[in-house]
This record gives sequence, structure tokens and C-alpha cells, in this order.
Amino acid sequence: MSEYTTILVERRERVGLIRLNRPQFMNALNAALLGELMGALENLDADPDTGAMVITGSERVFAAGADIKEMADASAVDMLVRDTVSQFDRIRRVKKPVIAAVSGWCLGGGFELAMSCDMIIASETARFGQPEITIGVIPGAGGTQRLTRAVGKAIAMEMVLNNRTLTADEAQLYGLVNRVIPVERYLDEAMGLANELAARAPLAVRLGKEAVNHASDSFLSEGLASERRAFYYLFSTQDQKEGMAAFLEKRKPEWKGE
Repeated sequence: MSEYTTILVERRERVGLIRLNRPQFMNALNAALLGELMGALENLDADPDTGAMVITGSERVFAAGADIKEMADASAVDMLVRDTVSQFDRIRRVKKPVIAAVSGWCLGGGFELAMSCDMIIASETARFGQPEITIGVIPGAGGTQRLTRAVGKAIAMEMVLNNRTLTADEAQLYGLVNRVIPVERYLDEAMGLANELAARAPLAVRLGKEAVNHASDSFLSEGLASERRAFYYLFSTQDQKEGMAAFLEKRKPEWKGE
């Protein structure tokens, strides 16, 4: 596999395994990581010897969100021009099955990444949340849309507006994850499932994935566009600057509503 700086990529039999690899930053999703991740998925998708992919982090953290340092000082126009969030659109175009193997913290953009995958295998220690409200913004990579479709309006509202997190068992109860596995076996479980998928009829798997996504994505594109506009708009507010500065300075933010 090609050399990467923020991920590790290997192929085990017919499964491509991608590990998020920014441990010093709790696998925070910066532009470099997202670019490498999506490029690796596309390369594996085009590889005839690969039948499915697994994305994972470490036992402690899948991904703790976006890299706040990259966006703390950005304006709404900066965010619109950079359009880093559009990287998430690339995973929707991957034709082969993609499984997220999640252990530990799975927050913000990391949670949105996991929800963008076709299936999620969670360890018993997995914790899911959308904490963007604590830094003065909202989820911008599909969190308000995919989460609501998965858990319903009431739970999604509490998670988006009040930083509620879900345990692995709660996530399974609400249909967010396929199964919950002891931490020492969750990655093996995900790889086993991926190997089973990779052994199926490739065209049937591809078209089956498209059909299921069509059922769940009806009008999703409109919702994602609305969410993205609101997310970028919030970078024109003083509360966003205060929220992200407080996060980086490890203090409590002082909101002004402007």
C-alpha cells in the first residue's frame, strides 16, 4: 500500500483495513487525514482484489472529532471556500461495503464518519456523541441528518442540543450499530464480517448497497445541504470564536448570543 502520514493501510485477504493514526490528537479529523482516508477508500474500491473495507482507530478512541485548531479562527467564507466537509461526500460514492470498527470515544466528526459507513461494529467501551454545541456550532458532516434518521427526533435533539452521549448498548438499541462486542474482539468481529461480505457476489453486494442507501438517503441530500449552510454560517458568529477559543484554552466559554 502507499505511504500515508495520518492513516495506516493494509489488506488482509480480501479486506482493506484502514487505521486512523493521529494518536497524539485522539485521531482528530484534519484536512490531511480526511484526504488520505477518502483516497485510500477510493483506491481499495478500485482494487479488484479487495471486496470490503474496515475503518478503525484505537481501543481508546475511534476519532474524537474534527481538529479544532484548523477551524477556530476561520470565517464563514473561509469554511465555505475550504469546504473540508465535502470530503465526507466521497465515502458515499464508494461502491463496496465499508464497516466502522469503533472502540472508545467516537465524537463529532468521528461519529459522522462512522455513520457514513455502511455498518458499525462497536466495542463495549464505545461512546457516541455530537458535542459541537459546546464550542458554539452544530454538526456539519451529516450528524443532524443521519443521526435523526437512526435514533429519531427526540434523542437526536438531546444529542445535538445538549451533548448527550450514547453508550454502545444504547447505540445498538437505537439501531446505530450492528452489534456490541468485548473490546478485545471488536476488530476481529468487524474483519470477520467484512470477509463474509467480500466473499459474496460482488455485483449483488454493490447493487444491494445502492438499494438500501437509496431507501435511507431519500431527500438526505437536501438535508445535508441545509445542515452544511447552517454549519458554515455559524463561523460568522462571535460565539463560535469564543467556543473554540475556550476549547483550545481549556476553559468554560462565555456565550453572548451573537
